Amino acid sequence: MLQESSVDGSGSRFTPLVVAELAPDTNQETIAWLLSRIRDRQQNGGAELLVEQMGLGVAEEKENPNMFLIGASWQRLLAGAEEIGLFREYKDGSMRGFTCANKHNFKDFEGDGDSFLSMAECQHIIKHELDTLRAKDETHVPGHDSAKLYPGKSIVRRLQSKGILIQIFPLHENEELKRLSFSWYKRVKLSLQPLDEIRHYYGEGQALYFGFLEYFTFALMPMALIGVPYYLFDWEDYDKYVIFAAFNLVWCTVILEFWKRCSASLAYRWGTLSRKKAFEEPRPGFHGVLGFNPVTGREEPVYPNVKRQLRVYLVSVPFVLLCLYVSLYIMMIYFLMEGWALSVHAEEPTFWTEVLLYIPSIIYAVVIEILNLIYRYAAEFLTEWENHRLESSYQNHLVLKVLVFNFFNCFASLFYIAFVMHDMALLRQSLATLLITSQILNQFMEAFLPYWLQRRRNKKMTRKVQKRKTLDEKQLPLIEQVRLEADMSTYLGTFDDYLELFLLFGYVSLFSCVYPLAAVLVVLNNITEVYSDAFKMCSVFKRPFSDPAANIGVWQLAFEAMSVIAVVTNCSLIGMSPQVKAYFQDSDQQLIFWTVAVEKMLEASELSK
Repeated sequence: MLQESSVDGSGSRFTPLVVAELAPDTNQETIAWLLSRIRDRQQNGGAELLVEQMGLGVAEEKENPNMFLIGASWQRLLAGAEEIGLFREYKDGSMRGFTCANKHNFKDFEGDGDSFLSMAECQHIIKHELDTLRAKDETHVPGHDSAKLYPGKSIVRRLQSKGILIQIFPLHENEELKRLSFSWYKRVKLSLQPLDEIRHYYGEGQALYFGFLEYFTFALMPMALIGVPYYLFDWEDYDKYVIFAAFNLVWCTVILEFWKRCSASLAYRWGTLSRKKAFEEPRPGFHGVLGFNPVTGREEPVYPNVKRQLRVYLVSVPFVLLCLYVSLYIMMIYFLMEGWALSVHAEEPTFWTEVLLYIPSIIYAVVIEILNLIYRYAAEFLTEWENHRLESSYQNHLVLKVLVFNFFNCFASLFYIAFVMHDMALLRQSLATLLITSQILNQFMEAFLPYWLQRRRNKKMTRKVQKRKTLDEKQLPLIEQVRLEADMSTYLGTFDDYLELFLLFGYVSLFSCVYPLAAVLVVLNNITEVYSDAFKMCSVFKRPFSDPAANIGVWQLAFEAMSVIAVVTNCSLIGMSPQVKAYFQDSDQQLIFWTVAVEKMLEASELSK
């Protein structure tokens, strides 16, 4: 746990686990009401947690005084573990939902059970209790007449939507973080990631992402080992890709099925496989006219589904189509640039004209990354404007928008070169340039830039802390630790990380048969990705709340959809190869028939799994 304990208003000592920061100008009446609701007993509608206002640090005139440390008694945390449906291993080896009545029958429960729950689980329990704080008979937040309430409304979500509550974040545990950092990324090693330690510190959702990243990297090894000699011996012979394309067909089908087993094994061991999904509350940004929910019978904001669907189909869908058209237009400009570079090189071949051949692809790769970034912000704005009631619905619509555009933007030119231009040499060059350029840009944006920004942000705080620290002190004072973590960047989840892996999976599974080194480049990228992501989690971002996930969610469907497209693409490439065409010299119809038949058979086997 944290090195320093705090004392709440009743004089009880507790370990602060979570920080809540209110706006500096928050009304004192609002603060008193919120603290009373957090401290009040559950029977009275409170969270029954321990809370204390944090003192000011080294620059009192500039610091926000409305920062509060939140913790809980150990009995309260065990009761919370039962409420959220925590699964743990029983003494007979089975996985069961934790109950306080049978707590001594669980395998790892010893003594008072003070080491039974990880710090991440304790913080998740506190976040759950805060999220389930409900308004009783209040019509508005005391001190803020504009912040309307109604019976059953989540207090924390209302405070967040009105900007009264700036942020809630869990605190790091310095000693445990140092141990994790050392075993994870601070030393170069040829071993697996410490997934159990990552799960213990950050939760199952984050551990599953790193588990998938590790699995994907190892799954690429056979393709990389085959790709190196294939690349060296067939460098100038672009037609000898049938065997590699056939290998791709099997590879992209098999690895996702094995991942399902690995994911289920991890989720079972961590106790999330059989865990029931919690009832979803409306998103903080959801708004509507006050009415009655026909399912719960409670009074809450209601937004007509017809109106939402009109926004989706009359605004969002046309906007996505417009963006796809813009992407197509830019792709045509790229081909004009490519043609111009080829003509210049053909007229007078020199070293510089040889270099010029790669310039259009590099420019296009940079433009693709810029378009993806701009579109991401536009997609988030549109999805927010659609006013989805649940976070899961919001995420599904956002993922669909982003995947459609990113897939078209990144792969449309490759499909055009392969199946319209039939230029395998240009396909290889474009794939290599797109892959290498995107990896360089991603490493810069994800590793170097956050590190540089965080060092700049920390310099001022470090100078302040040094004024108060003695040479013998090894730990930051609690106040300085909280202030430092409050200024860190907020971790926005694994969305962008999975999106990057999705695109890399596409590059490898779709067209790597014409550029066998693609798998090698992705393996190298994934290895650096492990270290850069681990560094960001431990040193750049605030600690995220634990996410008790049982799988990688909607991304499993996205990868499976990509594998189906990969089957069609590789079958088509095989059908286009001279080796296969030689067997069907007398009838193109038979070639098309057999190609389509094989595609449909493989697609059916994919969809049936």
